[in-house]
Amino acid sequence: MKIAVNCRFLLKNKLEGIGWYTYEVVKRMVTQHPEDEFLFLFDRPFLPDFVFASNISPIVVHPPARHPVLWWSWFEIGVTAALKKHKPDVFLSPDGYLSLRSKIPAVMVTHDIAHVHYPKQVPWLVRSYYNHYVPKFLHRANHVVTVSHFTKADIKEQYGIDSDKMTVAPNGCRPNFQPVDSKTKNNIRQKYADGHEFFFYLGAVHPRKNLERLLTAFDQFKQQTATSLKLLIAGRLAWQTKAVQTLWRSLPSRNDITFLGYVPEEDLPKIMGSSLALIYVSLFEGFGLPVLEAMHCEIPVVTSNNSALQEIAGEAALTVAPSQTEEITHAMIRIYQDAPLRQELVEKGKNQRKKYNWDNTADILYKVCRKIHSK
Repeated sequence: MKIAVNCRFLLKNKLEGIGWYTYEVVKRMVTQHPEDEFLFLFDRPFLPDFVFASNISPIVVHPPARHPVLWWSWFEIGVTAALKKHKPDVFLSPDGYLSLRSKIPAVMVTHDIAHVHYPKQVPWLVRSYYNHYVPKFLHRANHVVTVSHFTKADIKEQYGIDSDKMTVAPNGCRPNFQPVDSKTKNNIRQKYADGHEFFFYLGAVHPRKNLERLLTAFDQFKQQTATSLKLLIAGRLAWQTKAVQTLWRSLPSRNDITFLGYVPEEDLPKIMGSSLALIYVSLFEGFGLPVLEAMHCEIPVVTSNNSALQEIAGEAALTVAPSQTEEITHAMIRIYQDAPLRQELVEKGKNQRKKYNWDNTADILYKVCRKIHSK
């Protein structure tokens, strides 16, 4: 079987959710199936790190696709031409986009359809692109893979895609997310939190992530506990971040809140594992990978009781209504004051995390590709 893969999110030192999904899944597919040929389609010069084995043929397809107009150009002109030239049996696209003009059987991974639920939190041009093309992509795909049962149900409800056309292949967790020893914890706290304990948030900074309520809740937590505990926020500034920055400057506890930006990969699991808890109270997620990563680092989790977050967390987290700042504050206080509760959540997380691993995900996705090819 010859599989073409959309690899435009494989970017050195810039891997985020979809990039990591692509990396972990296709690396396993390539190495586990040396009998197959893989065509990796990049939208810019690629690094040798991402050519995992000899059965990969990497190709740069122009133009670089980082804007709605260029998205269209890359998929409808560049990718279409590449697929026509190289004639793969299947086109696998892990980022929710497809070439509508290509007739090659296509498997598309959809991570969420958040733009449907929070349209005002997406830039106008991007939102217009999503509204026009996402339903077309979903109907064009020969098979749709989702990262959670929640997203599968959401797509069925919003777009009428039949359940038989969809398969769930969830995220896993990278092996570098694991518990850290006391020495590492002390070093991380000295480096990032002036030697103090801290709560941790991991993810991009934009409205859907609910950072304004998180900051307000933390400020209330500080007032009610008078603790020296800090809040570290790791992730790039995405869009519509002015309100978050303005709020942060106005808070009495602003000096205890640190925006770390994009954290080097070697430090990220150490920071997670050194925190008192992950606080991840997003308004909407198709999966919520930081929740799973926290379980592997064996730290407690506070997360939202909505979207896919409840599904991924199961019984292994304190869940809150993300629109209720007081609930977030109360959960922080409980985590801070109740050591047995923290340990209980960690133990439950050890069981919950067993449901998700990259080997199973890669196997599911490969079988879907094989099924589509055999039709």
